[in-house]
Amino acid sequence: MRLVFLGPPGAGKGTHAQVLSKDLGVLHISTGDMLRDSVKAGTPLGLEAKKNMDDGKLVPDKVVIGLVAERLERPDAHMGFILDGFPRTPEQAKALDEELKMLQMPLDMALDFETSLPMIIRRLSGRRLCPKCNKNYHVHNYPPKKEGMCDVCGSTLVQRPDDRVEAIENRLKIYKEVTEPLIQYYKTSGRLVQLDGDIDVAPLNIILMNLFREKGLCRK
Repeated sequence: MRLVFLGPPGAGKGTHAQVLSKDLGVLHISTGDMLRDSVKAGTPLGLEAKKNMDDGKLVPDKVVIGLVAERLERPDAHMGFILDGFPRTPEQAKALDEELKMLQMPLDMALDFETSLPMIIRRLSGRRLCPKCNKNYHVHNYPPKKEGMCDVCGSTLVQRPDDRVEAIENRLKIYKEVTEPLIQYYKTSGRLVQLDGDIDVAPLNIILMNLFREKGLCRK
């Protein structure tokens, strides 16, 4: 199974991808994680991406496409994957289709998680990260045992620059202007499925598994 997850920042794409990748036994490819790892390692691509990420802007296509193409060419991706955070523009989607055609791994479906503004702000502004071990938390949904401290290593939790309210507003503006055309791109090719992104993980997971069975993509 080869899937793309679409939706605004805060739609829960990463959370759903983590759950489904385990249930389906396929690879979860998070471009956000790949970019942050590159930034932390100080690679040329990471340094180029850092300024854009801190400002809540989209990372240049050439950077993201290069990272994703490299990842998809590894053997484990041939068993199936969920792409979380990519593509974000029609141009990236076309580049992805070309890459997958070359690898003989066509995309099965693009899932669009439609999410309300209040839910987006609640989810994003509440996220916290341990800068040492990279464990994720949420002040409402998954708080640490001790406020502001990582359960694993005891480090002080931080808020990512792109999860602050001013950056969230900029990210949503960019999404409206640049990313929403992706919906039409995948709708035209008959690969788009739209879902309610406000629904919690467990009930939405049931909906998704039933959808995959109906499409003949899953036998579980």
